[in-house]
Amino acid sequence: MTVVGIADDRLELLSPEARAALLGARVIVGGKRHLALFSSWSEQPAEIPDLLEITADVEELMGRVRSLLSGGRGPLCVLASGDPGFFGIVRTLLRHLDRGQLRVLPAPSSVALAFARLGLPWDDAVVVSAHGRPLDAAVQAARTAAKVAVLTSPDAPPQLLGQALLAAGCSVDVVAVCSRLGAADEEVRELSLDGLAEGRFDPLSVVVLLGPGALPLTGWREAGTGDPDAPTQRVLTWGRNDATYAHRSGMITKAETRSVVLGKLCLPQRGVLWDVGAGSGSVAVECAASSPGLTVFAIEADPDDAERITANATALGVGVHVITGAAPGALDALPAPDRAFVGGGGIEVLRSVLDRLSPGGHVVATYAALDRAVEAAHLLGHLIQVRADRGEQLPDGSWRLTANNPVFVAWGPSDEPGSSP
Repeated sequence: MTVVGIADDRLELLSPEARAALLGARVIVGGKRHLALFSSWSEQPAEIPDLLEITADVEELMGRVRSLLSGGRGPLCVLASGDPGFFGIVRTLLRHLDRGQLRVLPAPSSVALAFARLGLPWDDAVVVSAHGRPLDAAVQAARTAAKVAVLTSPDAPPQLLGQALLAAGCSVDVVAVCSRLGAADEEVRELSLDGLAEGRFDPLSVVVLLGPGALPLTGWREAGTGDPDAPTQRVLTWGRNDATYAHRSGMITKAETRSVVLGKLCLPQRGVLWDVGAGSGSVAVECAASSPGLTVFAIEADPDDAERITANATALGVGVHVITGAAPGALDALPAPDRAFVGGGGIEVLRSVLDRLSPGGHVVATYAALDRAVEAAHLLGHLIQVRADRGEQLPDGSWRLTANNPVFVAWGPSDEPGSSP
C-alpha cells in the first residue's frame, strides 16, 4: 500500500514516484474529495481501478483493506492531503497494518504551507491538533510556546479556539487563520484575538499564534565557559541589580525587596499576573523572565514610566503587556489575575485587586508606611518588614554598611499557594 500526499489539491504536482504509484494501483482509497480529484485527473490509467471511499466506519473500511491486501488485490494507493504522517491517515493505518506494508510519499503539510504563506520559519513551532481533542493543549501551548499552529476541526473551529484563549486570559501578538490552503479559494487572514473569537471561519483551518510566548527564556541566562563548543548551563536569575532597569529618581522596587516579593508570589508555570503601580516594571519583568508561561500585565499611570517598562522588558527580551492608566479603573478590561503584585496605589487599589483575583489566587503588596501595611495585613493575612544594609567600599579600602529604608511586604490570602493557579 502506497500513501500519497497531495500538494495544493493538484495531482499534476505529484512526484514521478507518486504518479507511478497512483497510475499502477488497482484500488484507490481516499475521501470523497480526493476520489473526485482522481476521477477528474487528466492522466487516467489504462485499467480503471476500483475506488474505495473512506467513511466514518474505520473498522469496516480497514477490514476491507486487509481483505484486499491478503487476497492479492493490490497494489493499493491511499490519497491524502499534505503529509499523511503529520496528524494524518498513517496513524490510523498503523493501528491495523504492519508498517512494513506501507510506503508513504508525503507532500508539504498544511502547517508547513501555513507558515510558508506567512513567510515564517517553523522549526521552533508547537503543533496541536483539535481533531477529537480538547482545546486545553492549544491554550497551554499559546501561553508558553514561541509559535503555535492549531489544526482546527468542525467540533473545535477557529472561533471556538479564540473564545477559549480569551477565557483563559491568554494574550497573543499575532493571529493568522489559514484556510483551504492550495485551493482556488485559499484564504489567509491576520487578525486580533478578539477577531478570532468573534469571526466565522472554515472549521478545517490552521490557526497560527505568535507571542507573547515567542520571546526567549531570558530569565535564564547562559553561563558558558567561553568555549563556543562547550555545553552551557541555564542559571535562574532574579533580584537583578537595580542598575539593570531604567527608572525615575529611584522609583524602583529594590533588588533585595524584589527577591522577597518574587519568592512570596510563588509564581506558577502559567496564568495571568498583574503588576499594579509598576513604576520601572522590574517586578513584572522578572516575573515574566522567571516564569515565561505567565501572561504578565504591568499597569502604570505615568506615561513616561510606562515607556520605561516597555524599554526594560525589551532590553531583557521578555513579554510584558504595558497598560498605561491608573488603577483601579485600568484593571477593568484585564483578565482576572492568578497572581498580583501591588507596588502602588494604596489600600483601595489592593481591595480592587482582591475583588478581581481568580479563585486560589495570591497577592503580594509593598508599603513604605506602617499604617497602610497594617491595613494590608488585615486583608491579606501576612506581613514582614524587609531591611537590607548595602555594603559600600570607602576610599581607604574598608567597608561600611549603608541602610536602605525598610519596606513592609504583605501577602495572602493563603500563605503558600500551590504551584498552579
